[in-house]
Amino acid sequence: MNTKTLLVAAIVCGLAACSQSSAPPPPAAKAAVAAPAKPVTPAPAVGIDLAAIDHSVKPGDDFFAYANGAWVKSATIPPDRSSTGTFFEVFEKAEKQTSDLIQNAGASHPAAGSDARRIADYYAAYMDEAAIDKAGLDPLKPGLDAIAAIKTRADLARVLGSSLRADVDPINATNFHTENLFGLFVTKGLQDASTNMAYLLQGGLAMPSRDYYLSTDKAMAEFRDKYKAYVGALLKQAQIADADAKAAKILALEKKIAQAQESLVDSEDVHQADNVWSTADFAKKAPGLDWNAYFKAAGLDKVEKIDAWQAKAIAGLSALTARESLEAWKDLLVFHTLDSAAPLLPRAFADLHFGFYDQTLQGTPQQRERWKRAVEATNTDLGDAVGQMYVAKYFPASSKEQVQALVKNLVAAFDKGIDNLAWMAPQTKAKAKEKLVTLHVGVGYPETWRNYSALEIKPDDALGNHLRAVAFEYAHQKAKIGTPIDRGEWWMTPQTVNAVNLPLQNALNFPAAILQPPFFDPKSDAAANYGAIGAIIGHEISHSFDNTGADFDAQGRMMNWWTPADAAHFTAATDALAKQFEGYEALPGLNVNGKQTLGEDIADVSGLTAAYAAYHLSLDGKPAPTIDGLNGDQRFFLAFGQDWRSKMRDAALRQRLATDVHAPAQFRAQTVRNIDAWYAAFDVTPGEKLYLAPEQRVKIW
Repeated sequence: MNTKTLLVAAIVCGLAACSQSSAPPPPAAKAAVAAPAKPVTPAPAVGIDLAAIDHSVKPGDDFFAYANGAWVKSATIPPDRSSTGTFFEVFEKAEKQTSDLIQNAGASHPAAGSDARRIADYYAAYMDEAAIDKAGLDPLKPGLDAIAAIKTRADLARVLGSSLRADVDPINATNFHTENLFGLFVTKGLQDASTNMAYLLQGGLAMPSRDYYLSTDKAMAEFRDKYKAYVGALLKQAQIADADAKAAKILALEKKIAQAQESLVDSEDVHQADNVWSTADFAKKAPGLDWNAYFKAAGLDKVEKIDAWQAKAIAGLSALTARESLEAWKDLLVFHTLDSAAPLLPRAFADLHFGFYDQTLQGTPQQRERWKRAVEATNTDLGDAVGQMYVAKYFPASSKEQVQALVKNLVAAFDKGIDNLAWMAPQTKAKAKEKLVTLHVGVGYPETWRNYSALEIKPDDALGNHLRAVAFEYAHQKAKIGTPIDRGEWWMTPQTVNAVNLPLQNALNFPAAILQPPFFDPKSDAAANYGAIGAIIGHEISHSFDNTGADFDAQGRMMNWWTPADAAHFTAATDALAKQFEGYEALPGLNVNGKQTLGEDIADVSGLTAAYAAYHLSLDGKPAPTIDGLNGDQRFFLAFGQDWRSKMRDAALRQRLATDVHAPAQFRAQTVRNIDAWYAAFDVTPGEKLYLAPEQRVKIW
């Protein structure tokens, strides 16, 4: 849930059931849980997994373990996954729902050219391993031939330009770790409130981030050795001569690319990203690459201005194209071509790819069943087509209305919170309220859908379908450059289990797939819904008013609307939060990087604060019922703690710490220690591990 235009697609995953048990807490919990009030009937479902609670743990010592400890002791990570938890439970539901739609898309023999036909043919092609084996490397021949034909630096620029793609992850676009040397992202200009602009971002690496190439950590060094072995094995599988020697050279060049790249923390600083260059400027400000040839091959030669998001990195990468030998670049490009296509090449290639990226880097022992991979790929390349079918079947209007009512209460809570901020100047409050009024909250699905009529999908060409889909997406994004802003544009499909804040649009997306149990259940008590999905929605809203949101006004222009005193207070409060998270040890000797995760940690505190206020607004002055021995506040905080129920393999956790702006889930659950009401709800007292004195609790909104 990132704050750039752009969050975590790999959210914490999980596997758990939302229990409706009516058994009261055992005696061991009574010291930690307030005595229940008299039962109120009739009462809605509790909305909490009561069986997951570990009553041997004091909430004030470890709230994650208290809320989830019994589940953690018995939960098993699926062999084809690197983690499990609440998000994975919801992901599995959405996967099953979309798989039913995709697998049955062809049942009624849809007409040629229809979206249903495209979905059916795409899925069928992915599942046809015999056709994939027969095709071999043929679908890659045009690209491999172009690489082989490189004789000059201009040729290199043309090949690099023709491979520019807009497959930037919209959730984490500033950390664009594509194998293409650069990535294209298209959205509103930082200073222009009306027009879409092209952004060029750093790329060039196959491993997850620059840390994998540069870190002196022993585990990272071991990953580099295994990566080199993988590169060599993939080249050998393609019958390329001198594979091992070329693998060493490829790793050496990628290390230089990593050295040229900017860090994740620097990439997230929007002030460093405001570098609007004319296409002619690139030759002067980032010399080395033949930019004229590059932009012409990329179809961007008529574009007048481009934002160089990581200007230093773009200059460094450009210099490398002139400094390193053409043969080194050709070897790298051949490997990247094979590597990016490997999942859709004959099984030997796909198995090598899985062995390194999933088994080695994330500790996942078993590859996912092919039908699951086919569903994921169809969702990726035909997302809106599947999304229309998804919302028609799985997201009723009643659910949308209920979530919109919840959002209305959250917005009201933020509005009241702004009024009550003693530290914020009156002029800043006025700007915040203006932004709140213009906030566009998308619930469930977009107002307009993507038109796929120009995308050719064949029932026997899996890799070709994907390559055409990637080119189709690039053409779609490129066509937006210079056009008016669509504030209602969605950056996620309805079947995505995630949510996002879009500062440049002053908008939020909450896809239908995340709006289901245990995050949201129309039959559950309000406390559970506000503690679960309410805190997530509050998290996203808060990004509009945090240190990133402060850089964008109500129209989405980059214009800081805080006074210096407001900014100073915010910095002091958030520095304390960074220190909190830096105290959490995720792996032996490896702590959370509080600066890297700060934006998301701020949003967790702010979102939880607002969700709690909104929950009490929803009660309309009436007392909350006691359900299954838990009062309203206890259910609210437990729902939040169970949002972050997760179990992750060590290798995947290490990757998350190096590449993600979100702290590991178990530490996000401890956010409650900053909320005064949590202390009263669970009788948390001084001396308990999570206890913070009132003046030490981070309060933002």
